[in-house]
Amino acid sequence: MSMISAFYGSKSILITGATGFLGKVLMEKLFRTSPDLKVIYILVRPKAGQTPQQRVLQILNSKLFEKVKEVCPNVHKKIRAIYADLDQNDLAISKEDMQELLSYTNIIFHCAATVRFDDHLRHAMQLNVSATQQLLLMANQMTKLEAFVHISTAYANCNLKYIDEVIYSCPVEPKKIMDSMEWLDDSIIEDITPKLIGDRPNTYIYTKALAEMVVQKESGNLNMAIIRPSIVGATWQEPFPGWIDNINGPTGLIIAAGKGFLRALRATPMAVADLVPVDIVVNLTLAVGWYTAVQRPKSTLIYHCTSGNINPCNWGKMGHKHLMCIVPTSYLVGVTGPWMTKLMNRLLRTLSMLEYFINRSWDWSTYNTEMLMFELSPEDQKLFNFDVRHLNWMEYIENYVLGIKMYLLKEDMAKIPEAKQHFKKLRNIHYLFNTALFLIVWRLLIARSQIARNVWFFIVSFCYKFLSYFRASSTLNA
Repeated sequence: MSMISAFYGSKSILITGATGFLGKVLMEKLFRTSPDLKVIYILVRPKAGQTPQQRVLQILNSKLFEKVKEVCPNVHKKIRAIYADLDQNDLAISKEDMQELLSYTNIIFHCAATVRFDDHLRHAMQLNVSATQQLLLMANQMTKLEAFVHISTAYANCNLKYIDEVIYSCPVEPKKIMDSMEWLDDSIIEDITPKLIGDRPNTYIYTKALAEMVVQKESGNLNMAIIRPSIVGATWQEPFPGWIDNINGPTGLIIAAGKGFLRALRATPMAVADLVPVDIVVNLTLAVGWYTAVQRPKSTLIYHCTSGNINPCNWGKMGHKHLMCIVPTSYLVGVTGPWMTKLMNRLLRTLSMLEYFINRSWDWSTYNTEMLMFELSPEDQKLFNFDVRHLNWMEYIENYVLGIKMYLLKEDMAKIPEAKQHFKKLRNIHYLFNTALFLIVWRLLIARSQIARNVWFFIVSFCYKFLSYFRASSTLNA
């Protein structure tokens, strides 16, 4: 039997960010592999007129949870939605709910964060740093807590070329910045933000680095672990290939390219596209939670969840074979409307923010991740697979594109042949237009420039001589 599945079987688990992309897949995997777990607490706030309970039902009714309902029919009874607001300093959790969390929680998976690259520093500090601090204060009061797993990012220290499995310090202490956010006005914060983040590209990266410092300083005697995933993409295998529900990262690039809004991208072709499927991240997260609780390491271990060092795929290869090729992008052609215009405007605004990451490569050490892989039983290595060496990039990206069409854009798969034909027509029109434009420009040059006429005469003469030589050679060989 799987040791990891058995471990989570009777646990009470707290997940922050459970309504986000990673949090949903994490919940799904837990219920599917450990259906007899006791309860999953999720911190939720009302959104768009929905209560926390309504948001939970909306998640459970999605395609993602179809397999879960087969193995755990009463899954809705095992999710305890607790009202919370990470924008508030005390998280706005009621006394009754707080007491329940402090008394019964066994495992914490802290996935919540703002992932907006252009977020205001005050907001990014509150969600990524202050909320982490508040959660650590809660965790230190939990009498039955066995492990706390914090989800960071592999790019937290992207100002370095080589990144080890250690926590790097920032020049200014997190507490000083948190204190200053309480009294500085927005305009002053905007002015000092570039100086604070230094050689990091945005507030998201900077605040995730600060959050790691907070974890290091305020974890106390907790069994802590930090996971640093790189760019998180659609599912590879579980619960089915290609599931995605957001436009972050490469998803936005694929949509923009497939819809024809993105014809070219300023990127370094040989830079590594360090992409990891979300199910790989989830499997590592659950394995880390088990190992941290059972083995109780003496210090906070950091696990890099990356692919570039093990199974690299560069942006040039991805762009040539997938983003701009006829078959995958043709899957996305054909749908328009006001909502698509709004989506494209949002995509085009954020594409420039990705240039930093698609023009650079990093080297992450993976000693702890490799160590953990060998600690798993053969059954757990299969059930909680986080080995990216066997990932076929061509197959994965094609499923990724299809997943975008099905689960994100909600498009009709039956229209794929029609979309392919439409794409071929657009491609042919593009070629004809470029050819006509070239001939017109060249004709104007020949008419007005003696140099252009001389070049044209030279090209024609060269082609004629080459053909004559080729024919002569063919006759002699015959």
